[in-house]
Amino acid sequence: MASKKGSKEVIKLVNKETGIYYTTTKNTKSENTQGKLSFRKYDRKLRKHVMFTEAKMPH
Repeated sequence: MASKKGSKEVIKLVNKETGIYYTTTKNTKSENTQGKLSFRKYDRKLRKHVMFTEAKMPH
């Protein structure tokens, strides 16, 4: 059986100040996830929660 291409895409969330990143998945078919995602996540270098924004994944 051939598998279908999923509606999930792996993305990278990066803090531009420190370079720390998280990886997560994004639903590409949903209208709510159009554009770049931003989340408040914990930064280990700054030791506090800061904004992480979506960046390109290296291939």
